Amino acid sequence: MSFLNELLGRKNPNLVMQPLYNAVIAEGRQPDWYEKGAVPDTLDGRFDMIAAILCAVMIRMDQSDEARQEIAWLTELFVTDMEGQLRQIGIGDLIVGKRVGDMMSALGGRLGAYGEALTGDADLAAALTRNLYRGEAPEPAALDFSTKRFSGFYSFLVETATDQIIAGNIAKAA
Repeated sequence: MSFLNELLGRKNPNLVMQPLYNAVIAEGRQPDWYEKGAVPDTLDGRFDMIAAILCAVMIRMDQSDEARQEIAWLTELFVTDMEGQLRQIGIGDLIVGKRVGDMMSALGGRLGAYGEALTGDADLAAALTRNLYRGEAPEPAALDFSTKRFSGFYSFLVETATDQIIAGNIAKAA
């Protein structure tokens, strides 16, 4: 199949987007989010953190008309990864589809909340409390850390060329 893609000049979405997806995961696993930001270091907490980073990247990429296809590919990588993670922790075939659907619904809600907070007039700390901390606000210093770091991460993305983001060059963002 890759031979045909090359022959027809099509990009392999996994090859194109894997560096960015790896960078999103790496940023979402940075210890400071959990230690200084008090994001719960649990399965749900890690999902919430990775989803937040993914949302920031997708919101930024959505501002570029040339990145629409790449957003879809990035979302497909996320779904594939989450499905694999669910199977790895022992979730059975009959439940995986429902759980992935729940995760995609959660991602969609977070995209809206973070999008309004990062590009509109909504309060970022409130969006983080509702989505990253699942409604239970951490200590003020932890929330302040997460709010400033997440806002700084997004600001860096805004200043970064789309092709550099797609290449996975987001590590300096935080």
